[in-house]
Amino acid sequence: MNPALSFAPELLLKAQGIRVAFFDVDGVLTDGGLYFSDRGESLKRFHTLDGHGLKLLQKAGITPAVITGRDSKALRMRLQALGITHAHYGTEDKGPAAEATLQALGMDWAQAAAMGDDWPDLAVMRRCAFACAPANAHVEVRAAAHYVTQARGGEGGAREFCDLLLVASGHYAALLAGQEPRA
Repeated sequence: MNPALSFAPELLLKAQGIRVAFFDVDGVLTDGGLYFSDRGESLKRFHTLDGHGLKLLQKAGITPAVITGRDSKALRMRLQALGITHAHYGTEDKGPAAEATLQALGMDWAQAAAMGDDWPDLAVMRRCAFACAPANAHVEVRAAAHYVTQARGGEGGAREFCDLLLVASGHYAALLAGQEPRA
């Protein structure tokens, strides 16, 4: 099976060697809308394409990590269902949170990528080896990104980022064929 997906060679070179990928939530893993029930409960809408992309990263040996300025039961449930264990909730200053995750994993910024959509994400995106923004990100964030997805946040943008990392890591074709990637 030949993959239909392709990225520019210089983009793939820039994304090689990534072992951890940081994700914002609102505007990246969700559409950025804030939904509340009549009881004031926070509701989130996640896209299954994005969730599967996060699972595929894990299979390829790339650790997905979440750093978000908000916290909710819905978010915690979704991340638990996806097997994501590295998460920082209610974090406005995202740089130190990313640094703590890198230290815990024994990695450095040269092995890190990040996807964000607004100014609080820039502290992490600017330090990572590879930065990505969804199509609906703020203009300053898109300008700081090495790659801007065609899809919007919460509508497959994170999956597009995951696929790019999988292609760059050399694991995409094997995963597409239903094989476990080689270490």
